[in-house]
Amino acid sequence: MSATPRSQPGPLPAHPTLSVVVPVFNERATVQAALDALMAKRIAGWDIEVVIVESNSPDGSREIVQQYQGRPGVKIVLEDRPRGKGHAVRAGFAQMTGDVVLIQDADLEYDVADYELLLAPIIAGTHLFVLGSRHSPGQWSIRKFKGQFLSAALLNGAHWFFTAMIDVSLGLTLRDPFTMYKVFRRECLTGLAFHCNRFDFDWELLMKLVRKGYRPIEIPIRYHSRSFEEGKKIRMFYDPMTWFVAWARARFGPLN
Repeated sequence: MSATPRSQPGPLPAHPTLSVVVPVFNERATVQAALDALMAKRIAGWDIEVVIVESNSPDGSREIVQQYQGRPGVKIVLEDRPRGKGHAVRAGFAQMTGDVVLIQDADLEYDVADYELLLAPIIAGTHLFVLGSRHSPGQWSIRKFKGQFLSAALLNGAHWFFTAMIDVSLGLTLRDPFTMYKVFRRECLTGLAFHCNRFDFDWELLMKLVRKGYRPIEIPIRYHSRSFEEGKKIRMFYDPMTWFVAWARARFGPLN
C-alpha cells in the first residue's frame, strides 16, 4: 500500500527546466549519436539541463563525453571507477537542479522524441510520476534479439514474474515498472535515500516513490531492444539475485 505524500509540489514555473540524467559506461558505439540527439532536443517552453555521468569506461566513451564539456546546459561528472548504473544515476541526482527529472541511457534503445508525451501528465498537473512503458496492449514481449531467442525469452519471462512481484506487493497494475524512462518532479525525491548501485536501483527508485505516495501513470513509448552482442549489460544470473534483495529492502525498509 502507498501512503499519501507528505507534501505536494507546487505548480511548475512558467518556464520550467527538465534535468536529463545520462549514465554512460562502455557505450562508444552509441554515445555520440545519443548525446547529439539530446543536444538537438528542444521542448517548447522548457529549458533542458543535461547531467552526464561517465564511469571511467575503458572503451573510449569518456573521451567522447568530454567533447561536450562546456556546452550550455551540460554538466559532466567523471567517476573514478565504474560502480554500476544506479550509482551513476545517484551521482547525477546530486548535480541536477531542474524542476522535472528524466533518466536517459546512452544506448539508443529509447527515443528522445517521446519526451513531450512523458511530460504531458506532469504539465497538466494530473500526475507527478510517469513511466514510459515499452509494452503495448496485447504485447507480451519487448525483447527480440537476433540469434538469441533463448536469452530474449528468459528476459521476457523474468520481466513478467518480477512485474507481478512488484504489482502484488504494492497494489499496482503496472506493465513495465523497470523502464528506464522514469520521469517525476524533483521534489518527489525529498526525504528519500537510495543505496542500490546496479540495475536494482530501478526497483529502489520506483518502490520508494510509490511508498511515498506517488502512483505512476504509464505512457506507451518507442523502444528498440538491443541484444547482449550489442552491449546489453544485465548479468543473467547475478542481477536477478540483487533484485530480490532490493525488493525486500525497498518494500519493507526505511525510506530514508
